[in-house]
Parts: sequence; structure tokens; C-alpha cells
Amino acid sequence: MRDAPTIPPPLVGGQGALAASDLDGELDPELLALPDPPRRERTRSVVVLALAAAAALAMVFALRHDVAYALARPAPADLGDLGDLRTATPAVLSAHENRPVRAEAMLGAAGAIRYERLLSDDTFRVVPVAGRRDVWVEVRVPAGQESGRWEPPRAFSGRLVRFDDAGPRHRGLAKAIEQTTHERVAAGAWLLVDGDDPAGARWALVFAATFLVFAGWHAVTIARMLRRVR
Repeated sequence: MRDAPTIPPPLVGGQGALAASDLDGELDPELLALPDPPRRERTRSVVVLALAAAAALAMVFALRHDVAYALARPAPADLGDLGDLRTATPAVLSAHENRPVRAEAMLGAAGAIRYERLLSDDTFRVVPVAGRRDVWVEVRVPAGQESGRWEPPRAFSGRLVRFDDAGPRHRGLAKAIEQTTHERVAAGAWLLVDGDDPAGARWALVFAATFLVFAGWHAVTIARMLRRVR
């Protein structure tokens, strides 16, 4: 009758890298020859991932006003004549901040600037309301209609927002006005973006969601890298 095969003793802790001689208290020289874990490289990777996640969250924060406007009700509120200081008061404007509005106004000639945007054949004009320096209107001029005889409209419908909260598309607009006209834009001045409805701001939802996913993915990766292996 043949002898039964000899079964080797199990390895301690299930670690396959340990040799049988380690059970007797001896260290495996091959394990001692392995390099130390790359702690410095891991730290650098964690820092880079953390900075990328912070940058993504900063972009979400910068888009917060555009996201709120994209979720606003599409029906505009009627503000009447923006040049009437008795009805278009700062309190009334603040009550409709970052919402679609409909208003009338006579635009002044002094202080207006004209500019263009990439990937657009149309031009844009930012003009102050006559008699006021705290309310401005951005008007889009279709391609081919820009000429010396162009006259601005009197009725507007779009987004009412402060210059400082107008979003990435209007970032630096107040400074451009000051550099061009050599006149300072009033602190907390308002901008009515004619033709800008909530449906046109849905791009902000896509960008904000993308940056949130980007930041979340980096956070999960950092957690996995810092998790202690048992």
C-alpha cells in the first residue's frame, strides 16, 4: 500500500510570500531584499489628485449662478421702465436677481462698448440705461446689421444679474468698460442680458455635473490610495 502524500503545513496569515522556514522564526532573505513602499511617490500622487479635485470643485462654485439660472422658471417678470427710479428701485431689482425679466428702457449713448466673441459672427453691445449708471443692458446685434445707423431696441427680455455674478461669459466685462470709457462702473451694478433665457443656460448643468463627477472620482482614488491594507 502506497504511503499518503505529505501535506505541507499551512502558511501563517494566508500570505503566500512567506516560506515554510518562516514558521520557525527565520526571515526570508528574498522578502528582506524587497524595496520599501514608495511613500514619497504616493504622497505626490495624492497631492496632485487633491489639487485636481479642488480645481473641479472651484469650477462648480464659479458656475453656481449659471446653474441656478438654468433651473429658474422660464416666465419672465415684468419690471416696467428701467429708467424710472420710482419703480425700478434697487430693492425691486434685487428681488429679481438672476431671474428672467422683461423690461423697457431708453439706452444712453455715452459709455457704451462694442465687442465680439469667438465662434460667433454676431457682435455685442453693452449700453447703460439713460439716466442711470447702475443698470446696463447687453444687446446682441446680428451679423450684417452692425452699422452707423443701428439703433438699439427699447424692449428687452433676458437675465438680470449683477456684473460680479454674470458668469464666465461676462467675466472681466466691467473692467473692460472702465478701460474703454475711463468711467468706473458702479459697485453692485446690474446687467440685463437681452435674449438670455434659462433654456440657453443648460450648458452650465452639463459642465457642473462633469466637474462634480471629476472631483468625486479623484476623491475615491485618494481614499483607495490612503486606505490601509490589512
